[in-house]
Amino acid sequence: MSDRMKNRPIAPIGGPRRGSPLTAPPGTGTRPAPPTAAYCTAPGTTADHRTTEVPEGGGPMSSPGLPLRQLLMSLGEPLVELQAAPHGLDVAVRDVAILDPEDPPTAAAGELVLAIGARGRAALPALRAAGRAGAAAVAVKLDAPGQADALREAATEAGVALLSVRRETRWEHLDSLARAIIAGPDTPDSPGTAEHNAGDLFSLAQTVAVLTNGIVSIEDTSSRVLAYSRSSDSDEVDDLRRLSILGWQGPEPYLSKLREWGVFQHLRTSDTAIAVDPHPELGLRRRLAIGIRAGAQPLGTIWVQEGAQALAPLAEQALVGAARVAAAQLVRRRRELSADVRLTRTLLTGLLEGSTGAQSLATHLGLDLRRPATVLAYSAGSTEELTRAEVTGLISVHTAARHPTALLAPIESRVYVLLPELPANLPMATVRGWAQEVVEAARDHLGVPLRAAIGSTVDGLPRVPDSRAQADRILDAMGRGGVDLEVAALIDVQAEVLVSEVLALLQERGGLRDPRLTALTAYDLRHGTRLAESVLAWLDALGEVRVAADALHIHPNTLRYRVRRAEQLTGIDLSQPQQRLLAMLQLRLPAEP
Repeated sequence: MSDRMKNRPIAPIGGPRRGSPLTAPPGTGTRPAPPTAAYCTAPGTTADHRTTEVPEGGGPMSSPGLPLRQLLMSLGEPLVELQAAPHGLDVAVRDVAILDPEDPPTAAAGELVLAIGARGRAALPALRAAGRAGAAAVAVKLDAPGQADALREAATEAGVALLSVRRETRWEHLDSLARAIIAGPDTPDSPGTAEHNAGDLFSLAQTVAVLTNGIVSIEDTSSRVLAYSRSSDSDEVDDLRRLSILGWQGPEPYLSKLREWGVFQHLRTSDTAIAVDPHPELGLRRRLAIGIRAGAQPLGTIWVQEGAQALAPLAEQALVGAARVAAAQLVRRRRELSADVRLTRTLLTGLLEGSTGAQSLATHLGLDLRRPATVLAYSAGSTEELTRAEVTGLISVHTAARHPTALLAPIESRVYVLLPELPANLPMATVRGWAQEVVEAARDHLGVPLRAAIGSTVDGLPRVPDSRAQADRILDAMGRGGVDLEVAALIDVQAEVLVSEVLALLQERGGLRDPRLTALTAYDLRHGTRLAESVLAWLDALGEVRVAADALHIHPNTLRYRVRRAEQLTGIDLSQPQQRLLAMLQLRLPAEP
């Protein structure tokens, strides 16, 4: 970037400068791009755009970047289409740059370059310059289908990704959305309230789409599209959604019909969802909508359009939770509450881990210290990072729908949900039902097998660490096997929990183990025999030889021989009750090589 370009003010659409947001020329009636705060603002930043400065000999001073794959997943059809990716989809996109057609083509490392005014082959110089600078991608509008081939070849040769932009797409729309996605929210697996942890609005839209089987868009009070879900089949998308995304705002003829039917009045005044019947003559499919509100203040709307399959039976319930999550995100962005969010996360994690007192969290959030509280713990085992984020978002939406003051904190491989200020004498079955809904939704919509543990209901926030500890004990026992439950409270698995903890003690403290039993498992490892397994099966069957033999799929006489052989090798006397008890426990430990 030349010094001349750096020092110029932000220009109108006729001549925007690299790295600056697009704005509309005066008198055209075109709406300026909304501030970043309407979408996602990076922690610690203000809500306005500023010209990106490029340091000498390097890329823009920006974040580590977002993988191109994730940017494309968020933008998706119908805005852009990937034409070439010579270095794959994991290249990092760090910033968005506007390439002015009046200036020489330049770029910086990691940029998504929007080639304004350079259609088709006219974008070749921009592609070559972007490749030399190490830019991540170049976005171009095509005048004719045949132009894509030449541009793909040039992009591959230059080593830069090529995105084609739909002709109807407004550049200022694409600029604002791409900046919002790259800036991103706080990471979804950072601790915080359930509302704060659903991720950005694009992630929330995708979560709602999964839960409802629909096609989702999130709009502000002026019907401007803030975020939307991906759609694998463009034929499922009706005219209202397609035109809203391409034009950044719902077309007026459609909006006037919705006003005429009283839809907007309902959304402004009600916390419930409203159904809009299909109108094929208008190109409208069936949809649900719910208002996003902060108290009596409207903030926007979530729309769910029905696609090829019917909306899920619990779609309206999912919308209730999603509206609360979206409200918290929009309020946070409007008020720049990033510091407050980080404090909430610190206090919540500290309370769950027992390192911070309950009074600090209660004072910060206005919670009643003396009301009952419960901790739910979820575990999905080993999952990919993207799946973990989706699971966190799903838990967040479901939790917010059922308990609006819930707090959510992913810690290491588990997600903890604190339910403060519970009604007195809330039935365990109610909390169990909430947890079961989350587990079933994760299995049905994400294909993720979740386990959920219900901690004890404690008589106030100071005892929350006790509830969390109990939930962990339950999940530990469920993780060691032998518990055929997806959701469990201590009453369901008391014996399994206690046995699991005794086994953990034996595992940690070798001095508590019988060396003769240790020698038996070592003998099996050396000789490939199954004596220890046979003894344990016989003990579990309370000495019933045929039952144990059937479990092992061997002849009863073979089992009798193995038990006698184990006693002869080790000197164990299995007629002694104490020896049988210890053997039943110790032989459950994993064999040590």
